[in-house]
Amino acid sequence: MAQLDCTVDSCIYNDSGSECCCKGDIMVGGKHAHKEDDTCCESFSERRGDSYTSALEHPCKTISIDCEATKCVYNSNYKCFAQHVDIKGNGATDCRETACATFTER
Repeated sequence: MAQLDCTVDSCIYNDSGSECCCKGDIMVGGKHAHKEDDTCCESFSERRGDSYTSALEHPCKTISIDCEATKCVYNSNYKCFAQHVDIKGNGATDCRETACATFTER
């Protein structure tokens, strides 16, 4: 599990108060990615209003990350093994406006 820092404050799962993703796990897309902007957080869902949705009883900074970006050095068998992952895309309205800033091509 990785420590996740997500700056996508427009996502329904982002608890900006605790800076945690409250989904429990995420999927990073980017099957053919060669750079970070070729990736996205496929778990993104746009927030409507001020509240967030939590799938967890207690939000945690570490999270399980499934990953389709097989050309990333941190990907092993569709799982992310980076110790720290940054998801960017502040103000996103669609998952394609997000990206895994930790992506590093092999």
